[in-house]
Amino acid sequence: QVLLVESGGGLVQAGGPLRLSCAASGNFSSINVRGWYRQAPGKQRELVAGISSSSTTDYADSVKGRFTISRDNAKNTLYLQMNSLKPEDTAVYYCNANAKIRPWSSKATDYWGQGTQVTVSS
Repeated sequence: QVLLVESGGGLVQAGGPLRLSCAASGNFSSINVRGWYRQAPGKQRELVAGISSSSTTDYADSVKGRFTISRDNAKNTLYLQMNSLKPEDTAVYYCNANAKIRPWSSKATDYWGQGTQVTVSS
């Protein structure tokens, strides 16, 4: 089983910073904690920021220049530093990981955390 736990969300004033963390744990042979997604009420879940196994990053246009994704491979932990937050950033933020459970199998599965609420007040 793979468990992803997001933390760091909360209520923040517009313009302020917030740092999200996603810690992965469980039984797996390999894991790539690779992205942050968010979902606002009435909207589809969207990719906010992604990071590849080679540490190449990708951001949604709406957050470029404001958000930074990073990863601590030793701790299997993903981070999202959010600066200059706007009310439109309000959403539930989810961590995504792709993991292989058995070392003798190539099967990989996506996993999601329960999400952490980020609310930005104007």
